[in-house]
Amino acid sequence: MELLEASDQMLLEQMAAGSEPAFTTLYRRHQGRVYRFAYGMCGSAALAEDVTQEVFLALIHRPREYHARRGPLEAYLVGIARNQTLRALKKERAFAPLPELEIADVEAGSREMVEAVRKAVLSLPADYREVVVLCELEGLEYAEAAVALGCPIGTVRSRLHRARALLLDKLTARNLGNLV
Repeated sequence: MELLEASDQMLLEQMAAGSEPAFTTLYRRHQGRVYRFAYGMCGSAALAEDVTQEVFLALIHRPREYHARRGPLEAYLVGIARNQTLRALKKERAFAPLPELEIADVEAGSREMVEAVRKAVLSLPADYREVVVLCELEGLEYAEAAVALGCPIGTVRSRLHRARALLLDKLTARNLGNLV
C-alpha cells in the first residue's frame, strides 16, 4: 500500500518501528492544521513553528500515547499543540505581536475591520480563543474540537457562545459591532 493512502494508525505503527517515510507522510498530512492552530492562538509565526516542531517531536518520542478510540490523530496533535502553546504563552507572560493577515485584496475600509477582529480574537482568554480558532477559523466540528481540547462537546459549545458574546462586546465598543 502506498504511504499516502495509508491510515494514520498504520503510519504510526510504521513510524514507531522506525520508518522515516511514514513519519514524513504523517507530518505532511497534519502539519498545516497544527501550525494554523498554534498561529491562531499566539499570533506569532516563530512561536507557531516552534510549537509545530515540538508536537511532532512528541509524536516521534511517544507514538504509542495516541489511542484511536479517543478520536482522530489530528485532534490528538492539536491537543498537544494547545498544551505547548499555552505553556509558551505563560512563559512570555504576554501575547506575541498580532499576525499580519494577507489582506491586500481587501478594501481599505475593511482592513480596519479585519484588524479589529484579529485584535479582539487575540485578546480573548485562552479558553475562548482556542474554540474560536478551532471552530470558526479552522472549521472543526464541535466533536473534533472537544477531542482536541480534552473537554465535553457542551463545553466547546458554551465557550464558543461566550467567546462570540465577548467578541461582539469588544467590537461594539469599537463601533464595529454591526460588522460582525
